[in-house]
Amino acid sequence: MPALAFFSALFIVGFEQLVQWKYGAAGIVGMLLLSVGIKAKSPAVSSAGAVLLALLLAGPAL
Repeated sequence: MPALAFFSALFIVGFEQLVQWKYGAAGIVGMLLLSVGIKAKSPAVSSAGAVLLALLLAGPAL
């Protein structure tokens, strides 16, 4: 069980680093809002994070 927790934490940290490298500080803020909103069960905060990430992803297409 500790190995599973270690690998999941490693995956999350790696994914956050990838988002920060590709989308900068706004990507990290979006990920932070999304994850905090999900943990706190707050639809408004998680929706704000999801919208921010969606805008970052759709930015080049607009």
